[in-house]
Amino acid sequence: MSRIGKLPIALPEKVQLTVSDDHIVTVKGPKGELKQKIDPSIKVTVNGNHIEVGRENDEVRAKHGLYRSLISNMVHGVSEGFKIVQELVGVGYKAEAQNNLLELSLGYSHNIFIQMPAEVKVSTVNERGKPPTIILESIDKQLIGQVAAKIRSLRKPEPYKGKGIRFQNEVVRKKAGKSAVQK
Repeated sequence: MSRIGKLPIALPEKVQLTVSDDHIVTVKGPKGELKQKIDPSIKVTVNGNHIEVGRENDEVRAKHGLYRSLISNMVHGVSEGFKIVQELVGVGYKAEAQNNLLELSLGYSHNIFIQMPAEVKVSTVNERGKPPTIILESIDKQLIGQVAAKIRSLRKPEPYKGKGIRFQNEVVRKKAGKSAVQK
């Protein structure tokens, strides 16, 4: 058995899970609804207030833990949601959000505009003396992670001064610069 796959998933009171005949798991909760197609050999059962994920044979052994994690993330997303905070470290770096449009000023010759998916809410915080922050919120963990990675790829933290877009509490290892040559 998969170590991850055999763990039960706690099902909160306000969350409902259904599995259709065409192997689509639907999770509904106070924050929204998510759907995921699963392999026909994976069996999802609801026992009281927890969910169990099993498999019919060892051919889908590698997918057992994967589908358990995906269903667990769906349950967490519709009940509590996910939040990612990114900081812009660098002189003159700015971020502004209007509706679902994020405008970034990252030291390039032009500003960068990113249209967020409808499922992701974006907001920015600009406090004096602190680096600007971007706050992403969503019920879909895969989507919010992909959006955060796309934003970070626009200006990755560089190893000499640490300037760039980083996740909150991320530690950037800095390299020593050139040392003076002694004669």
